[in-house]
Amino acid sequence: MDIFNTIIHDYTGLIHLIFSIIALITGTLVLLKTKGTIAHKRIGYVYAVSMLGLIITAFMIYHLYGKFGIFHWLAILSLFTLLSGMIPILTRQPENYISMHYNFMYWSVIGLYAAFAAETLVRLPQVVIIDGVPATIFYNMVGIATAIVMFFGVFFIKRKKKVWSAFEQIDQ
Repeated sequence: MDIFNTIIHDYTGLIHLIFSIIALITGTLVLLKTKGTIAHKRIGYVYAVSMLGLIITAFMIYHLYGKFGIFHWLAILSLFTLLSGMIPILTRQPENYISMHYNFMYWSVIGLYAAFAAETLVRLPQVVIIDGVPATIFYNMVGIATAIVMFFGVFFIKRKKKVWSAFEQIDQ
């Protein structure tokens, strides 16, 4: 099996894969590490830059549909969560900027996990594309993976919101 042609497709795909691995590792570390530390900030910046690279390269990949598709729309959503998490912490605005930062950055990482799960699951079935068109099983696998990750993400974020509120109180 020629991994370059069947999974990565081209150098843009390779760069996309590298950014995704960096984002997965740094995103996980940021979620696990103590918030507000120098390590958190440095790793967080690496995460943000790798996500920007991942999103930019996503807009350069068209081998699945040959045109702008659902994954490009999801990349726009990912860009929204990333910017919505970074802008408040960089500008320290609005008043609840810490809570906004945590909320959107957690969703950014959870969205990345959902994309990883979907990408992994669609590679398991042997036939996901028939005559150049994604088969129903492709969309089913993407939907199932995304739903499972988002379910756990909602549970995780609800538990963490109390911690964010405590940081808001300390910062004021």
